[in-house]
Amino acid sequence: MPLNCSSLATRVPHILDQCRIINPQNLTPTHVRSCFLFFPRHRVSPQSNSLRIISRSKGSCSSSTMEDQKNLDIPSEPEKYSKELDIAVRAVQMACSLCQEVQDSLISKTNNQIQSKDDNSPVTVADWSVQAIVSWVLSESFGSENVSIVAEEDVQNLSKADSAGLLETVVRTVNDSLSEAPRFGLQGPRTPLSSSDVLEAISRGNSTGGATGRFWTLDPVDGTLGFVRGDQYAVALALIEDGEVVLGVLGCPNYPMKKEWLNYHHRYHRIISKLTPTASESWDKGCVLFARKGSGETWMQPLLKKNSKLIWPNSAIQAWVSSIDNPALATFCEPVEKSNSSHSFTAGLAHSVGLRKQPLRVYSMVKYAAIARGDAEIFMKFARTGYKEKIWDHAAGVVIIQEAGGVVTDAGGCPLDFSKGIYLEGLDRGIIACAGAKLHEKILRAVDASWNSSSL
Repeated sequence: MPLNCSSLATRVPHILDQCRIINPQNLTPTHVRSCFLFFPRHRVSPQSNSLRIISRSKGSCSSSTMEDQKNLDIPSEPEKYSKELDIAVRAVQMACSLCQEVQDSLISKTNNQIQSKDDNSPVTVADWSVQAIVSWVLSESFGSENVSIVAEEDVQNLSKADSAGLLETVVRTVNDSLSEAPRFGLQGPRTPLSSSDVLEAISRGNSTGGATGRFWTLDPVDGTLGFVRGDQYAVALALIEDGEVVLGVLGCPNYPMKKEWLNYHHRYHRIISKLTPTASESWDKGCVLFARKGSGETWMQPLLKKNSKLIWPNSAIQAWVSSIDNPALATFCEPVEKSNSSHSFTAGLAHSVGLRKQPLRVYSMVKYAAIARGDAEIFMKFARTGYKEKIWDHAAGVVIIQEAGGVVTDAGGCPLDFSKGIYLEGLDRGIIACAGAKLHEKILRAVDASWNSSSL
């Protein structure tokens, strides 16, 4: 069954001349005419109807408010990116299933499925295998000549003579996953992929991006350290066109659908699963969030369970950011890893702005998911000197938060620039994502007040 989604409401682009629309989701919500998911009746967003705009002038950003969005007569593009989003959601669902299988094997026994990259960060069978299957699915769906991917992994370590056993494991994992493609509504290969086929698929992720044209960006296992520790991680896929993120899909295999389950570490699920029937719906472990630019909608669906088929309609629900704009009531997220971010600065900043709740420290782009679905209100990341943010670590999360009603900019209030290659060049100090414009402005002011006294 093809997935087609169209919107009847006015679409306002994120970039209008030199102005950046920070909260286009605050427009009157769209009504769904035909959907690639079974959606409940559209709810009205709790966010304000004002439109927050940030404009770039002489290297700085300033904000203004546009109250009457009805005067913006911009034609909609109801069918654009529908097929791309269709395939991307299915591919990420299949990738998450693969990751769950590999993570279970890593936790249950010691093996040689973990390698180290040049920067000493871990890479696993899942990283290479996910990159291979997503690359293969995109190429089969759109033609390899039309698919360009900026992805995290390469085949350097996997191609070494002493890695033959590891490569064999990756190839087996890839073929096992692709044999399940029909469960996800995808066409699998007629014959199993060879080692050269798998290496070619992984190598297709060597694009360098840029300001023109279309390319996908993929982080096959974002938060690999969390993954190997049996903790949170994400599969992140986004489509970028002429430097703008136009759709994003974020798979979070260990992030439960229901917020109340966040009070329990997901390892608890492994205990519960041994005590309850496998068909139990009480946990709903794992979710996939996705959004298309300009739609004003972010959707969340549970991961496909084992031995079941992705049959539409399904149980997707719309996700909204939180309406909390009081810092004293807000929850903020920050990275677990201290190697590439400053916890001391964010802790001091949180105190100065009035944040009193304990921070939610999770691996990977799960932080973006937490804000998009209202489980937290603020994400701050301030990199240590010398660290450069990569586009695959943020692209999918940014569009998902924005379409859910949130705001994502650098610490100067300017939009993140995905047009400069694999890095977020020109980033002003750090990245700030918030559930709403009011909260975002308070954080920006606090950063400006605190920055000169920091050691970053």
